[in-house]
Formats: sequence, C-alpha cells, structure tokens
Amino acid sequence: MGVFLGIDTSNYTTSVALFHTKSQRLVQQKKLLSVPDGALGLRQSDALFQHVRQLPELVQLVWSQEPETVLSGIGVSTQPRRRQDSYMPCFLAGISQAKTLASVLRIPWYPFSHQEGHVAAALYGSGHLDWLDRPFLAFHVSGGTTEGLMVTPDGSRMQIQKIAGSLDLKAGQAVDRVGKMLGLPFPAGRQLEELAQQSDKEFVVKVARKGCDCSLSGVENQCRAMLERGAAAADIAKYCLVFLAESISTMTKAVLDQYGNYPLLYAGGVMSNQYLRKVLQQRFGGVFCPPVFSSDNAAGIAVLAARTGRGL
Repeated sequence: MGVFLGIDTSNYTTSVALFHTKSQRLVQQKKLLSVPDGALGLRQSDALFQHVRQLPELVQLVWSQEPETVLSGIGVSTQPRRRQDSYMPCFLAGISQAKTLASVLRIPWYPFSHQEGHVAAALYGSGHLDWLDRPFLAFHVSGGTTEGLMVTPDGSRMQIQKIAGSLDLKAGQAVDRVGKMLGLPFPAGRQLEELAQQSDKEFVVKVARKGCDCSLSGVENQCRAMLERGAAAADIAKYCLVFLAESISTMTKAVLDQYGNYPLLYAGGVMSNQYLRKVLQQRFGGVFCPPVFSSDNAAGIAVLAARTGRGL
C-alpha cells in the first residue's frame, strides 16, 4: 500500500498525479505547453524548457491538495514507446525531477513509456485495471501515434507489440493540419469537433489499407481540395472526422479478423473525440474512458508505479 507520484512530460502537456493504492483515488494536475499562433508544434528544446518551468508549479499544486502525503515511490515516462530506438528530449525534464525527488526522499523510481501510461490511464478511467493481468487489444491514437497494439502482461509492466498502424500521417497530425487550414488554434481537436457538428453532410470514404495498416495522408489532400473548391469549413471538418473514423474502423476490423476477439481498448488524445467514440463503439463495442484520461496525463504512470511497487 502507499501513495505513488506519476510524472509525464510529453510533447505538449506537463502533468503530475498522485495515486492512493488503498482507495485507488487519483489526484492530478496538468498544463498544456504554449505553442505560437499558426504553428503546428514545438521544437524539442522549447518543449523541454517549458516542462522544466511548469513541473515545479504542478507539483506544488498537487501537494497543496494532499499536504500530508508521504510517497512510497515515483513513476515517470522516459520515452514515447518501450523500445531502444524510442527517444524524445522532452522526457528528460520528468526524468530529472523523478530522480531528484527519489534521491532526496530515499524512495524508488520506476521508468515507463508514454504509451504504457496512456494505456494504463485508459484502463483506470474505464474501470478495467484488471485487464493488466491478461492479454488485450488496444488502439493508441494521438498526435504522434496511430497504432493497433497487442498488450500482454510482463510482470508489473506490459509487453506491447505493434500489430497495425498508419503508414504515414498520424490521426492527431491530420486533425491539427486540417485545423490549421481552417484557421483553428493548435491543438485543434476540440474546435474541429465543434465545427464538424454544424455539418449535416454525409460522406463516403475509401480507405487505403495494406494488411492491418492504413494510409491517412489522403485526408489532408482531400480536405485541401475541398477548401480550394469553396466547401464550407464545417463540411471539411466533418469529412476529416469521417475519414479518421473509417480508417480506425478498417484497422480495428483487420486486427480482430487476424488476431481474434480479445478485449478491445481505445486510448490516446484523439479518442476523446465524441464522434469517433460513437462510431467505434457502435461497430465494435470497445472500451473508452473519460476525456480527462484520454488526453496526455500522468495518471497511468502513477498507477503503473503503484503496481510495480507492489501496491496493487
């Protein structure tokens, strides 16, 4: 038993969370990185600098809510995926903070991938932490990732095998690029969804599939062509979401056909989109979680730290 701190310094969000193993209560704070108007992202050096500035503020906010907390361990995201070739400098901010706190407090710290954190947060938010003890399928759909995954228990962690994915553009990138075309701020997910709700057009989309993989680059080209033809912004936004829904549906069906009817989870920031959730749930009955645990967060990292520290 105990309380575990989670830290995640992803490409666009600084976040910290406290997880109480006895009650399974979670407290978290997070803050988006500042992106200049008209830009589609940040240089890693700029992201790292902002994380370094924001982390102390968020830790202080969490501790103001839990002033009597005594930590048993710290979890931190150290890389995008659990692979030797997976690396982004922005995670150094969280690693530095975790190592320093662990050293001063004389408690252990545990490294995880950002992807593991997303999966664990979605399981926590949907009430399915018991899935960590059995194999299941997951789709991790975000700005940097559009992948179908086979997830199997690996001690206190997860073994994650990519079995499907985008051959080019990622779903979150598509949303932000189309959003920029339409003059929406970055990140464009929420505004694009609100805009799409104003359209009553119906679209038929042809998805380019290769095995269990799909190509998403066509959505940007089609949306730009629609804009040049004078199509309404709401219709362009809806076409983008329909395209993504059909692409993720195509990959989901291919994965289920090839690997069998395992439990199915959808995780990642793009999965907070209500249109995508509705389409995928109607077709496949997958498990989703509240948006607060879909977007980048430290919740899953805190849960995994507790699990590794034998608190769960």
